[in-house]
Amino acid sequence: MFSVITTGGVLGVKGIPIEVETKISKGLPQFIIVGLPDTAVKESKERVKSAIESLEGVSFPLKKVIVNLAPANILKQGTLYDLPIAIGILKAANFFNADLSKTAFIGELSLDGRIRKVSGSLPIAIMLQKNGIKNLILPEENEKEAAVVEGLNVFGFNHLQEVLAFLNKTLEKEPAKLKYNEIFHNKDCFKDKDMADVKGQRLAKLALEIAAAGFHNVLMIGSPGSGKSMLANRFPTIMPPLTFEEALETSMIHSVAGKLEQPLLNCRPFNSCHHTISDVALVGGGSVPKPGIISLSHNGALFMDELPEFKRATLEALRQPLEDKKVVISRATGTFEFPANFQLLAAANPCSCGYRLDKEKECTCSPSSIKKYLGKISGPLLDRIDMIVQIQRPSIEELSKKEQEESSKFIRERVIKAVERQKERFKGLNIKFNSQMSPTQVDRFVKLESDAEVLFKRYINSIGITARTYYKMLKAAQTLADLRNEDKITKSVILQIINFKSDLQSIN
Repeated sequence: MFSVITTGGVLGVKGIPIEVETKISKGLPQFIIVGLPDTAVKESKERVKSAIESLEGVSFPLKKVIVNLAPANILKQGTLYDLPIAIGILKAANFFNADLSKTAFIGELSLDGRIRKVSGSLPIAIMLQKNGIKNLILPEENEKEAAVVEGLNVFGFNHLQEVLAFLNKTLEKEPAKLKYNEIFHNKDCFKDKDMADVKGQRLAKLALEIAAAGFHNVLMIGSPGSGKSMLANRFPTIMPPLTFEEALETSMIHSVAGKLEQPLLNCRPFNSCHHTISDVALVGGGSVPKPGIISLSHNGALFMDELPEFKRATLEALRQPLEDKKVVISRATGTFEFPANFQLLAAANPCSCGYRLDKEKECTCSPSSIKKYLGKISGPLLDRIDMIVQIQRPSIEELSKKEQEESSKFIRERVIKAVERQKERFKGLNIKFNSQMSPTQVDRFVKLESDAEVLFKRYINSIGITARTYYKMLKAAQTLADLRNEDKITKSVILQIINFKSDLQSIN
């Protein structure tokens, strides 16, 4: 008695096809699972056996049961193989005769046969649909998540008894259906916050507007109480909406991490982390590699407050993901790749006491301590930050003024228009934002007026900058020109961008 059941696993954030081969033969009662299973898969023997014994009119075969998870050279991780293993045994024992050649199963079983939610159902569903599978049976809690995939009939169940009845055609069930306009629409995110709450800070707001429109990285430098965290927490309110492709891609990562709380993400992710965060929690990894917070911020932003307080090794771990937009983790079991195309939004005090830039309080730090404090942020990391903006504490006059500040709604409208200009510019190319342009594409698309070009060349010759910084300044300048609806970069745009690219040690 032999059966083959289709299922899937996750490698990084991609689904991989797995077959559950089951053979029941004469011999002493045994239950063996082979095919490079991890501890969780090995322990599924007890869950599967107990779940099958809980079914009405069904008993676990008192024979030799061998289950092979193919291909056998890929490590099988997690509890999602419980259901396909149980179905494979029931199929091999002739408890049903349904044709399962186009049907796949994933799900964790409890001892009484209940089917529990699993992680990674979205990337697995996408992979199965591409491989020609028509039906997917999984936990009811994962039903809506997998139903996002078009061309796949998704059936969610709460108990193994229901699945068996469905396969025997004594239970009828319609596949889950989702209306895309109900689960995915370009809504305003974070409605409880608004840029209008921030008094003054015109320069900082402009920097964040440029960042949102062109997907640029920003570092805010200012004394305690100047509004850095307040500005950062309102940054999501001006970010452009996710496209469907971006939402699907980002949702896959959250699905693998077990953090997808809705069928599809509607808003760009915005995460923050404390300076005590470990390297693994930041970039991903572990004995069983999982995405870190930078991958959970894919197509969104990550806010890192008190940047110099982070461990040096943790900050240096950001350099490669900021450049390559992905994280590659190598283990003995294989190489795992996690997308990490995120915006870095960082904040820092100008010195250890925090009052170097303050107009009211006097700084008590020595020049050497200031240099040491800011020196924790390395030059290579700073080279990957597009704009550095200096923030002063707002004056009493600014705080007490009655005029309404510009709301996030109007800022976001300008950002969306600038994004549309970029879409038109990069039509047919594999990029969406100005920050993603290669040097060749910068030379092709970025045009400066003659006086702006003279000013820019004079500036770069006077201070000496890296090639990376040169191109990042031009990309940021192009974004500001897009926000102004200008075809060429003007002298005023260059002056503004120069103001945003200062050396930390020269801030005063």
